[in-house]
Amino acid sequence: MLTYLQHTAVTSLSAVIQATGLRLRVSSGSVEVSRKSPVASWLCAMLYCFGSYILADIMLGHSPIDYFHNNSHILLASAVWYLIFFCPFNLFYKCIAFLPIKLVLVAMKEVVRTRKIVAGVHHAHHAYHHGWFIMVITGYVKGSGVALMSNFEQLLRGLWRPETNEILSMSFPTKASLYGAILFTLQEAHWLPVSKSTLICVFTLFMATSKVIMTARHSHGSPFALIESWLCHLLFGSPLGGEEAHDHHHAAPAATAAPASPAKTKEELSEGTRKRKTKKAE
Repeated sequence: MLTYLQHTAVTSLSAVIQATGLRLRVSSGSVEVSRKSPVASWLCAMLYCFGSYILADIMLGHSPIDYFHNNSHILLASAVWYLIFFCPFNLFYKCIAFLPIKLVLVAMKEVVRTRKIVAGVHHAHHAYHHGWFIMVITGYVKGSGVALMSNFEQLLRGLWRPETNEILSMSFPTKASLYGAILFTLQEAHWLPVSKSTLICVFTLFMATSKVIMTARHSHGSPFALIESWLCHLLFGSPLGGEEAHDHHHAAPAATAAPASPAKTKEELSEGTRKRKTKKAE
């Protein structure tokens, strides 16, 4: 009974967080879709809430709709979706979008993310005892399944933006889910001399602290940016600083070539001055 209550609490918290994330995508038209097509909006919300479970089930050979047999979880997520989009005067959304409450939800979201990564690695370990890559992929999908399914969720809302593929441009939670899946896989394979509880505690603290600071500062950067820049430079020959340095490198020749036009303008002005002086002399 206690385990069921804990799982229900985690599911309800995850539903609130994921539905809030969907509601925050005002620029992508999620609010308009909820008014024009509530069914499409509800399906998008279910993908946001259970996308990681759906992808993990597909990868491990289970039915992608297997998770939907939990009627209480679906009803709970549906209730949260309704309150997020259709509560009178947007009271529910305004409450959870209030910065102090939002920071608490963001921290708890990383707690849930860590729980999902550990569960994914553990589940894959039972199915494939020596399939370390399968453990990493399953834990990664469990932790960032919502972001990985974002393109399919966009299709439900009538959008197609392939350039927003999470694999091509990984956000901080997606990268952290990959690194966390690697760490927990090493621990599961007994290659990392750290207890699981200690690793869970350290990783959760890191994720929650990083995400809270980034949210409070409205930052979209990544704590891994400097390390990744140096590693990519050493291993793959990428320029230091990533795309910004690459763009600055290409912008430099253009900046040096810019003074050529003012020089030409001065020549034209001096020539015009000489012509006027000649005309006056005549």
